[in-house]
Amino acid sequence: MALFLLSWSCQPDPNVEQDPLNAALEAAISQQPGGKSGLRLPQDHDWSAFPQDPRNPITAEKVQLGKLLFHETGLAINPRLPQGMNRFSCASCHHAGAGFQAGILQGLGEGGLGFGVAGESRDIDPNWPIDSIDVQPIRTPTSLNVAFQELMLWNGQFGSTGANRNTSAQWTSGTPKAVNHLGYEGPEIQAIAGLKVHRMEVTEAILSTYGYLELFDQVFPDFARSERYTKETAGLAIAAYERSVVANRSPFQQWLRGDVLALSEAQKRGAVLFFGKAACGGCHQGPALNSMEFYALGMNDLVGPGTYGTSGNAADNTNLGRGGFTGNPEEHYQFKVPQLYNLKGLSFLGHGGTFGSLREVVDYKNRAQAENAKVPAHRLASEFKALSLSDEEVDDLVEFLEEGLYDPNLERYVPATVYSGNCFPNADPMAQVDQGCL
Repeated sequence: MALFLLSWSCQPDPNVEQDPLNAALEAAISQQPGGKSGLRLPQDHDWSAFPQDPRNPITAEKVQLGKLLFHETGLAINPRLPQGMNRFSCASCHHAGAGFQAGILQGLGEGGLGFGVAGESRDIDPNWPIDSIDVQPIRTPTSLNVAFQELMLWNGQFGSTGANRNTSAQWTSGTPKAVNHLGYEGPEIQAIAGLKVHRMEVTEAILSTYGYLELFDQVFPDFARSERYTKETAGLAIAAYERSVVANRSPFQQWLRGDVLALSEAQKRGAVLFFGKAACGGCHQGPALNSMEFYALGMNDLVGPGTYGTSGNAADNTNLGRGGFTGNPEEHYQFKVPQLYNLKGLSFLGHGGTFGSLREVVDYKNRAQAENAKVPAHRLASEFKALSLSDEEVDDLVEFLEEGLYDPNLERYVPATVYSGNCFPNADPMAQVDQGCL
């Protein structure tokens, strides 16, 4: 009897094999570049499967070092105000609880106070001068799935390769864009530039104090000692770590690897729409469901002066998107196609953070009526057109985006402690209480 049961349990379930939704999804995905394999994210620790900068090969040791440095508040030793010392980290604006975005409209480093549960309660310290607040001028882009982003930021300004290969005239000396001259891809350039922009310091003395020197020696033996303990090497380690952070445990990724029961029926219907009638797969492609293309969709910018006193209305042309970086008017108001994993529960979506949920984004694209009066109609992408989705179809598409693309355990990418022993991702007094560090 036991043998019979064992034999029977190994047989394919005819109900699963004949599921028309599975068949429909298989057919829709077959039209995508690379089919199912072209949509799979790498498995954890399968380093050879991760896209990587040839000048910054990924190793387990480098990823571990980067994980620590990314969360290390001990590097924040050059704040604008002395009381900001050791209070913030890269993870202040890119933390696991918010899908490696910020849990608030604008990422807030120095001058921030508190954290809450997933970064949602972080606010400005009322004792901080407004001109000393370290705040993102646009909606903070995610650090999740960046292995599939050759260029970084909404305007793609970070990265020396691909579409940026001929933009060196824009790599202005004295600005963060000048880091492109180092010749790395986007994740590496952003990590190196970010350390400087956010006034973090990396020196042999600091690393020795915290006990990081041995790790740097192990990871960067080919660098001369005089060049081994720097923002460049620290940024390379951080970028390797960021490349390793992928949402590969989401239901859709499980389905792609053969678990046909990983997606609910509603999620499967939504996925069929995503790759079919809704035409999302035309722009959101590959394992991260993103691309290195830029489109003008008429979405609103960060409104007014911004929540914390600064916004993309500044002289750096942030709200002009790609054209603000390249200087090409034909690219004005175009923004990079973002990745779509772990957006469930986020209240600020779009480059201006003006959408309160994924449903609002889907409704906007379904109507295809531009909201931003600054964007001329002739600049809008030809792909921006009404989708004619019914309410039920919108429900299914949102279900796929929210639940089917949600990895429930991004905390696996967070270290238990950092070498300084400090609280992280923030270490101001209120954040320490929120995070249980005291």
